[in-house]
Amino acid sequence: MTTSPEHPADASTEHAEATDENGRRRALASAVVDLERHAAAAGWDGPVTVCALVNTAAALAQNPGLADEIPPEALTAAGLDGHHLLTIEQDGLPEAANLEELLAQLAWPDSVDGAAVVVERIVVPPEAEADLPADPSQQLETLLAHPGREDVRIAVGVLRSGETWCALRSRAHDADDQVAGSPDAVPGLVAALTATLA
Repeated sequence: MTTSPEHPADASTEHAEATDENGRRRALASAVVDLERHAAAAGWDGPVTVCALVNTAAALAQNPGLADEIPPEALTAAGLDGHHLLTIEQDGLPEAANLEELLAQLAWPDSVDGAAVVVERIVVPPEAEADLPADPSQQLETLLAHPGREDVRIAVGVLRSGETWCALRSRAHDADDQVAGSPDAVPGLVAALTATLA
């Protein structure tokens, strides 16, 4: 007598969901890395960049005319990967004193599958922050002059479905093969960006 799994349909559904999740994460990581490389091509000391992320195949199905505006290599990639993401840079962002305030003002329509941001930060050793002056402008001058200062470009992307990816490049190791990546390297920025999709 042979036995069969109690819930074969559940197993196949779980496998399909895991495959979709992996596909979405792979597509997101690719979009974030491409976005960071685009920023790197423009050089350091660039502005904050905010982008909407949209599933390319879905966007083309809704508006076939987009095919004329999308680079050929992106069209090819979208044809090979149903999870491929189109990155749409946002112009006319609201005025804000800092990135946190800017993100707090953003909200996306349901047609947007995710969001991404690129920002540069100064990183110093923890002990450098112990003796900072009280005046914010003097704090910045002190941090900029610190010998242990490191400039870092951070690109973060999040999807409504929960996937996240971060890419980090330091000015001291400014090469495409030196970009670090992980889902949760910058948790505070991941959380703030995710909140814009709520």
